Amino acid sequence: MEATDFRQTILIVDDTPENIDVLNTLLKASYRIKAATSGNQALRLAKSRPMPDLILLDIMMPDLDGYEVCRRLKADTATRKIPVIFITTQGTIEDEYKGFERGCVDYITKPVSPPIVKSRVATQLALFDQNRALANKVAQRTRAIDLTRDIMILGLATLAESRDNEAGGHIMRTKNYIRLLGQYMSSRPGSTIRLDRETIVLLEKSAPLHDIGKVGVRDSILEKPGKLTPEEYNEMKMHTICGYEALSRPLKILGLDIEDSFLNFAREITLSHHEKWNGTGYPQGLKGEEIPFSARLMAVADVYDALISKRVYKPPFPHAKAVSIIEQEAGAHFDPEITGGFLAIEKEFREIALHYADHEEERRTLKSSC
Repeated sequence: MEATDFRQTILIVDDTPENIDVLNTLLKASYRIKAATSGNQALRLAKSRPMPDLILLDIMMPDLDGYEVCRRLKADTATRKIPVIFITTQGTIEDEYKGFERGCVDYITKPVSPPIVKSRVATQLALFDQNRALANKVAQRTRAIDLTRDIMILGLATLAESRDNEAGGHIMRTKNYIRLLGQYMSSRPGSTIRLDRETIVLLEKSAPLHDIGKVGVRDSILEKPGKLTPEEYNEMKMHTICGYEALSRPLKILGLDIEDSFLNFAREITLSHHEKWNGTGYPQGLKGEEIPFSARLMAVADVYDALISKRVYKPPFPHAKAVSIIEQEAGAHFDPEITGGFLAIEKEFREIALHYADHEEERRTLKSSC
């Protein structure tokens, strides 16, 4: 079996083969060498495996000059972190300034001095390794922090759902509904709701907290099988404000005034997911686009799930009936544009509901619907 070559890789770019031979002879004992004789070839090789750890780049080339190659390398997310050293006959201060402006880390003029080339290559590769190791460590720490946050979110959401006599499937279903709906609305032609990938991820992570305020509602209300009295209903409606305050109070206690997109989405959804498009919802009676888009998405996801789920006060509704109810409420309870998006992908909602169904009765009812 052939031994694996763990040496770092250098891409040499020069339209003169003799110049490549000089650098190859100088460096091949310590590094793996890739070579390109044109700018376009260099751009292709820079993204081929093994990707270079360093690029030695000539400036004067017939198709794309080195400045343009460097600019394109730095504009591409796949290659922007690869250090580039210009090796060229262009030796004026203006040339060097232009090179550094394009993103190079060093500039060597020809004819080259072998000790200088070796020393500067070794230095930049060492710096690249250090930066890469630091970036990996930061990424690992970030993943650990994100995982801890996700665990805490699901833990708090599960606590709230357990007070409401609901199983954990509601959490998983609604977070997947809102992700699916957000993705579809962002790609739908003519949609006024355009969300980037990061926003959709944050919405998905925020969704499980929408009913966290139910921890402040009495069991006798949460578990009541019949219709709530006006007084009981008013107390139930307070779960939106209670949840919003629970997410806002730690910032006040710590004296923090920060714009955190995750916390903003979580508070918006918690406070406003029971608002209605026509202004008859609660707790603020917001109307139309006064309601945050995050809460408008959550309203459709939450009501659909409530309809198809078994509750102490009702059996699960068939999927078709749930879809029909939401369609009828377009422009009244729900944002009509978001309702249109839901109707376009309602079969995918049904698949999510089936996958995370809590009770066999719910599963049977979903399977029996069209």
